[in-house]
Amino acid sequence: MPDLSTVSTFAFASFVLLIIPGPAVIYILNRSVSDGREVGLAAVAGLELGNFVHAVAASAGLSAVLATSATAFTMVKWLGAGYLVFVGVRTLLRPAPALSGDLAATSTRRAFGQGVIVNVLNPKVALFFLSFLPQFIDPDQGRAWLQSLVLGVVFVLIGCVTDSTYSLVASSMRHVLLRGRTLGIVQRWVAGTVFIGLGVMAATTSGAHAKVRSVHT
Repeated sequence: MPDLSTVSTFAFASFVLLIIPGPAVIYILNRSVSDGREVGLAAVAGLELGNFVHAVAASAGLSAVLATSATAFTMVKWLGAGYLVFVGVRTLLRPAPALSGDLAATSTRRAFGQGVIVNVLNPKVALFFLSFLPQFIDPDQGRAWLQSLVLGVVFVLIGCVTDSTYSLVASSMRHVLLRGRTLGIVQRWVAGTVFIGLGVMAATTSGAHAKVRSVHT
């Protein structure tokens, strides 16, 4: 188990990284503004589950495979990029639904599933756990996998707080947008463009040059 000092330092560093807007934050803002608080929080839950999958993978050493295998990295990168572009194009082709303060364009179940996929298929998240988390592992304490898992859980918990805050603040703006036609534009054109943009970002991710601060995510 990592000591309290290590956990505290890692927690602070994770908080700083998590509040930096990135692909996951953009996704949260998009879902929260266009579809409301419940859908936004469902998206947050999906993203954090995706983060947890990477935390478990890191503890098992699977993240190293993504960093050392060009084939594995490319496969994950293009799967994620393809899915995001597909969702974006589909959103652009669908007419915006009738505006209602009680009706969301995306269900909580779909937002949750999309959130999971967005982070599970995001190579940057895996590279974060590979390049950043190991700095806090003390080989002398043994059971490196357990230390990695504990720190990964800390990262996910902090992410729940920061991402939920983003969602709550963004969703509070929805009723203001409902007064005009802005929300319809967000639900179709902005949302579709954002998804395609995220797909392009995923497709252009370079495993050799990915930066820690660009993860968040």
